Amino acid sequence: MSTTLNSDILDDNLAVSLAKALAAANRRAKELGLDVADSLITISQIVENGGFVWRVNYGPKDYVSLRGGDLIIDLAPDDAEIRQVLRGQ
Repeated sequence: MSTTLNSDILDDNLAVSLAKALAAANRRAKELGLDVADSLITISQIVENGGFVWRVNYGPKDYVSLRGGDLIIDLAPDDAEIRQVLRGQ
């Protein structure tokens, strides 16, 4: 199903920032060999210097009895620039 995004949605700066961050994080995750479609993805805001960064966490969908191994990517909210990439062990 295709839906056209109206101006109310595109004028929501927070939503657009989040979408750009997720797209940039997915691109980097794929470059690092991660199967994004097979990941449980969570996104949060992390406070940094009076502002925030987006933190995108990729973990296994079937995480019972598993520890670590997550990929975490922090991105700037204004331009989706990658600030930090962390890998769990």
